[in-house]
Amino acid sequence: MMRQYELVERVQKYKPDVNEALLNKAYVYAMQKHGQQKRASGDPYISHPLEVAAILTEMHLDESTIAVALLHDTIEDTTATRQEIDGLFGEDIGALVEGLTKIKKLDLVTKKAKQAENLRKLLLAISDDVRVLLVKLADRLHNMRTLDHMSAEKRARISEETMDIYAPLAGRMGMQDMREELENLSFRHINPEAYETVTRRLQELSERNEGLIKKIEEELSELLQAEGLADAQVKGRQKKPYSVFRKMQSKSLSFEQLSDVWGFRIIVSDIPACYRALGIVHTRWRVVPGRFKDYISTPKQNDYQSIHTTIIGPSRQRIELQIRTKRMHEIAEYGIAAHALYKDRDTVSGDLTRTPTSNAYSWLRRTIESLAEGDNPEEFLEHTKLELFQDQVFCFTPKGQLIALPRGATPIDFAYAVHTNIGDTCVGAKINGRIMPLVTRLNNGDEVEIIRSGIQVPPPAWEEIVVTGKARAAIRRATRAAIRKQYAGLGYRILERTFERAGKTFSREALKPVLHRLGQKDVEDAIAAVGRGELSSLDVLRAVFPDHQDERVTVKPSADDGWFNMRSAAGMIFKLPERSKEMAAAEQAEGPEALPIRGLSGNAEVHFSPAGAVPGDRIVGIMDKDKGITIYPIQSPILQQFDEQPERWIDVRWDLDEANNSRFIARIAVSALNEPGTLAEVAQAIATTDVNIRSLSMGRVAADFSELQFDLEVWDLRQLNHLMAQLKELPSISMVKRLFE
Repeated sequence: MMRQYELVERVQKYKPDVNEALLNKAYVYAMQKHGQQKRASGDPYISHPLEVAAILTEMHLDESTIAVALLHDTIEDTTATRQEIDGLFGEDIGALVEGLTKIKKLDLVTKKAKQAENLRKLLLAISDDVRVLLVKLADRLHNMRTLDHMSAEKRARISEETMDIYAPLAGRMGMQDMREELENLSFRHINPEAYETVTRRLQELSERNEGLIKKIEEELSELLQAEGLADAQVKGRQKKPYSVFRKMQSKSLSFEQLSDVWGFRIIVSDIPACYRALGIVHTRWRVVPGRFKDYISTPKQNDYQSIHTTIIGPSRQRIELQIRTKRMHEIAEYGIAAHALYKDRDTVSGDLTRTPTSNAYSWLRRTIESLAEGDNPEEFLEHTKLELFQDQVFCFTPKGQLIALPRGATPIDFAYAVHTNIGDTCVGAKINGRIMPLVTRLNNGDEVEIIRSGIQVPPPAWEEIVVTGKARAAIRRATRAAIRKQYAGLGYRILERTFERAGKTFSREALKPVLHRLGQKDVEDAIAAVGRGELSSLDVLRAVFPDHQDERVTVKPSADDGWFNMRSAAGMIFKLPERSKEMAAAEQAEGPEALPIRGLSGNAEVHFSPAGAVPGDRIVGIMDKDKGITIYPIQSPILQQFDEQPERWIDVRWDLDEANNSRFIARIAVSALNEPGTLAEVAQAIATTDVNIRSLSMGRVAADFSELQFDLEVWDLRQLNHLMAQLKELPSISMVKRLFE
């Protein structure tokens, strides 16, 4: 276990004027509070905060942060209080310790909604002072290093949390070495068999090539010195097991196919020397095409800068090279922790929250700002994880503005990255001067020009195309706004008809004084609520005209015939509007799955339209006295017939149980080449996507083409869209479209 004086000496090496009294005071206080507490390993508990503090000294952090590391578990695990720490060490340190205490209580691997909400709290705590994150990451690193004393179940849970949240956060903050170690330690517990296999193969490879790394280091150093770069340092290393495993998985390679297991760093004094070293290396050895990246001219969002290239080097070995300055190397190792103290040696607190040049912290601030967008917790979690995990491509606007996007991004992602309004009005894109499909994947260096239209509304299908969280969230908001507009239009027609039957005239102005009675924020919300069936049009009429008497005679339904449960033959339950207290009581009496509706007697029969509807479609129900209720997708042309009969429209929505194993009908039309084998090719494509063909009809369209019409059984809209995309890729297919009638 580290001693108190050793910790002080570590800080003195990079900060000679260290406040020894503060560190000694924090050490003694933590020692007294933790007393005889033991860790799972049997070691004294005080060894943990000491090791966390030691990790932070490797990042050259200030004494205030080191003191927080010593105290970080006192409020959580001892009798210490925030007030007591404030009095002894000041409010700044007290706030940091309390922030860490709150984070420790978070459970980031439970149900998605709770995990998302806890991630919000984590990032909010970090946003106040990023030193909270630095201490938390050091805390997690030491816990991962000593995880073997936990139960297997707890090891797997903590490792999963580390791999999902903390390792990507370390990477986003530019702390690459810490990220790699966290990933490797997590990998060992999440997939122990793969870890052992990869580790063993790396060990065997190292033994077979013993001395090769040293030989390449020496040859590179001699070459650079001979060319005038006497201060250049060359360091070689073998890649970590998780890095190797991830590459094998992503590239579908076997271990034998890997040709870049070793990486080398050339560290020079300044930026001109970086490019000079690059020229020297490229002149001596052949370059592997397509493996050059210049992160000096275009740094990553976490401030990382370096030149990456791959050469066929000494001994005909494929070698990855990273060329950077000493300052760049510090930032690559320590990330955001390398900023404040190196910039201003007079800074006492080393407050990284005020570092203006940190792109990593700017990313964190932008992520925090997305909390104000009003997305639900699951969407925020998805957004943040996408931002954490994705590698990047760099593209440009026509005016030269640099836009960093995740790898695999499309022009739609680009448009939303520039501005939400540009994304919402995007109808096309020019990539490097050529009009290209919006599904095109962008590459490094692409210049993208967005073509816009004022009448464009982003289609919901875009959500399946984009890869950035910002674009997905914006598309969902636009989709919700469009659906709200549809509901408002329907609600307006319903209210007009209801007021007209009562001999009154409906107007939006008339609703404003009675909004509080209706429990709505504004007029449009009230009208949309009527369209959704959440608010009765008669209740609105009575709110506007309290003295109005409905002259129609209504008969209260009996307990036997006044209720029905609307179900489809597949066991689907459709939720319907206008549920009263009596309805809720009836539902409770019939069980939790009973979703009643008032207004008809007996059990209403539910049908789907002939062309079907699938989960994921926006659906509506049309009431028919003889047929019961027919369910249509909102795109169905037949719905136009009912525009003047709003009383027949019923708002329904999917409410699928996770265990549901029902398929649903969807109809598509396929235009295919009229030649032998085409039908078999189409049928094979349908079968491989786990879709069942319910019926098939064929008709000659032209001499060379036939139209095939399929009624398919699918699980949901996602599966149907995937199938249609697969069919469009077939060379014999010229057109695939969905039919709604």
